[in-house]
Amino acid sequence: MQGITKVFKKGGILLAIVIAIILALICGQFFPVPLVRIFVTFNAIFGQFLGFCIPLIIIGLVTPAIADLGSGSAKWLGLTALIAYISTLYSGFLTYGTAMLTLPKFLHQGALAEVQDPSKSDLAPFFTITMDAVISVMGALILSFIMGIGLSLVSRGVLRRGFVEFRKIIIRLIERVIIPLLPLHIFGIFLNMTKSGAVMKVIVVLLTVVVLVLVLEVVILVTQYLVGGLAYGVNPFKALLTMLPAYMTALGTSSSAASIPVTLKQAKKLGVPDAVASFTVPLCATIHLAGSTSKITAFALAIMITSGIPLNPIHFTGFIFMLGVTMIAAPGVPGGAIMAATGILSSMLGFNEAQVGLMIASYIALDSFGTATNVTGDGAISLIVARLSGGKFSERDQRIAASFASEDTFDAQKYLEDVK
Repeated sequence: MQGITKVFKKGGILLAIVIAIILALICGQFFPVPLVRIFVTFNAIFGQFLGFCIPLIIIGLVTPAIADLGSGSAKWLGLTALIAYISTLYSGFLTYGTAMLTLPKFLHQGALAEVQDPSKSDLAPFFTITMDAVISVMGALILSFIMGIGLSLVSRGVLRRGFVEFRKIIIRLIERVIIPLLPLHIFGIFLNMTKSGAVMKVIVVLLTVVVLVLVLEVVILVTQYLVGGLAYGVNPFKALLTMLPAYMTALGTSSSAASIPVTLKQAKKLGVPDAVASFTVPLCATIHLAGSTSKITAFALAIMITSGIPLNPIHFTGFIFMLGVTMIAAPGVPGGAIMAATGILSSMLGFNEAQVGLMIASYIALDSFGTATNVTGDGAISLIVARLSGGKFSERDQRIAASFASEDTFDAQKYLEDVK
C-alpha cells in the first residue's frame, strides 16, 4: 500500500490508472483463465465493499455540507452556493443536450452489452463475500437532507462536531483505502474485458466521449466568463486568459483545494476586491464542480446508450439535479467527485458494478481537465458575487468560506492569517 501511495504522490492517480489499463490490455492476451479469475474475485469483493461504503460516503459528505450551507451565518454563503449550483446545472444540461444530439451518431446501441455481465461462465469469481449496506443509497440521501437541514437550524454542538469528524473519517477512507485500491480494481475490469474480447469497443466509446467533453468544457468556461465579465464590466476573454495560471495549476495538481492560492491571486488580478475573492475562492473550491458534472453526465450517457440501459429524459433530469447537490458535497481531493456520485449512478441510473468501474476509470482519466475547468470557473463566480455584493464582506464571512476547503491540502487558519 505504501508503494502505491508513493506512485500517487509522484505521478498522481491518473498515472496509476493509465498503467493499470495498459497492463490489463497486455496481460489479457496471455493470462490463463484461472489467473484472470483471481482478479475477478478481487473485483467482486471490492465491489461489495464499495457498495457498503457508498451510503456512508453520502452521509459523511452531504450532511455537514448541507448543515454549513444552510446555517445562515453568512448572508452571501447561500447566494454563492446558489450561483455555483446554477452553473453546475447549466453544465449538466448543456452536456446532456449536446450528448443526446451527437453521441447516438457515433455510438452503436448495445455496443457494450457485454459490460452488463462481464463475468461469463469461465470468468466468474471463485467466491464472493456479501457486504450488506447499513442503509440504502436513497435512504442515505434522505437521512443526509434531514440531518443537514436540522443541524443548520440549531447552534453548533456535539452532533454537528460529530458529523464533521465523520466527514474526516470518510475522506480518509476515500484517500487511504478506496483510491489506492482503484488501480487494481480498474486493472481487473479491463483484464476481464480484454479476455472476453469487449475491451476495444469500450476504448472506442471512451475516446469518443473524451473529445466531446473537452470541447464542452471550453464552451462552459466561455459562457461563465461571458456572464461574469458582463456582470462586472470586464472583458470576458481577457478575464479568462488571466485565470490561465489557475487552470494550469489545477491541471497539474488535480485538486481544487491545492489550487486555491493561485486561483485567489488571479481572481484579484481580475479586479475582484480582496474580501470577495477571499470569500468565494475557498468556498467554490469545494462546491463548484461544473467541469466534473459535465464529465460524469457525458460518460454516464455514453455507457447507457452503448449498454442498452433505457434512457428516460425526465429520469435523467432528476439525476442531474441530484448530481448537482452531490457535487457540492464532494471533497476537494482527486477522485472525490466521482466517489460521491457513485451512489446515484447505481440507484438512479441502474449502473452495475462493472459500469460504475468504467465511470470511475473514465472520470479519473480526465480528472485534471475537469478540475481545471472547476477552478477556472471560480473566477467567473467571483466576478458575479463582486457585482452583487459591492465588494463588502466581513472577516467572519471569509472564515466560513475558508472552512469549506480541504484540510489535507489547504491550511485554513494560515490562509486567514495571510488574508488579514
